[in-house]
Amino acid sequence: MAKTMFDYINSSTELIEENLKKRIALTETMVNEYIKGPYHNITIVASGSSNNAAQCARLYMEKVLKCKVTVISPFEFIHAEHSVASDEMVIAVSQSGYSVNTMEALKFINDKLNRKAIVLTGDLNSDIVSVADMAVDFGVGEETVGYVTKGVIALSLYLMLFALEAAKMCKIIGRNEYDTWVREFEKVSGAHEKMIVATKKFYADNIKALTSLQTVYICSVGANMGTAMEGALKVGETIQVPGIAYELEEYIHGPNLQLSPKHNVFIIDAQDETSDRSYQIYRASRAVSDRVYYITNKAYDDD
Repeated sequence: MAKTMFDYINSSTELIEENLKKRIALTETMVNEYIKGPYHNITIVASGSSNNAAQCARLYMEKVLKCKVTVISPFEFIHAEHSVASDEMVIAVSQSGYSVNTMEALKFINDKLNRKAIVLTGDLNSDIVSVADMAVDFGVGEETVGYVTKGVIALSLYLMLFALEAAKMCKIIGRNEYDTWVREFEKVSGAHEKMIVATKKFYADNIKALTSLQTVYICSVGANMGTAMEGALKVGETIQVPGIAYELEEYIHGPNLQLSPKHNVFIIDAQDETSDRSYQIYRASRAVSDRVYYITNKAYDDD
């Protein structure tokens, strides 16, 4: 029986636990390359869901590795923004290993920039390996559904664990801080499992609205911009209605003027100093449409 997206979502809980346990071996090749460089800043070249996963990981990578991390699409990288410093690690990503634009970016990195062509992939037997100097499996395993879900989780987790292990090896963080971060990561699989249960209930409670979506805005800030971007991509891919991601404040600088009772808005709480503002924007949007939803880890007394 063919697997569905939900099968892979469910299996992601186990993947998180397994990859966390084997984090040192999983990231060892990339960590050694980072140290050997020696590199400092990082540019990640990726499209679609891989780009969104990297956006989810980017701010954590910067925080723990004390460096600048840039995420850019292959086409933009090749044709517009490819100035990289000598101490900048350039990593291309393709889960399938058959992304043509990512393969073109690897050739550009090697031929035009005279840099080592490094790729993270989910398939070391794919075409992309032939154009890379170094190919690394980021631990996703097989995912046969085209609209990847497990791959987003596996890649964002891999990038964060790579940053954590590299920071430890480079002595940017000490043992106590490292252990604290590991304990935080150990909470993720349980949280993911709870989210699956909560999502199914949310769908059942809102089935009428969710099966009649037309235009969908998904808004957030910080690391959750990657979440918003992936959500918008999935809405467009799977149910073929316009899904648009906006940074929280940008949403109220024009896009909100289009808001009508038929519009659907998902606001994702970043759970930091922006929380009060995101909740305020949620309440204001609810004055126009009942199809506005606030995704948060906090308890509120209202609807």
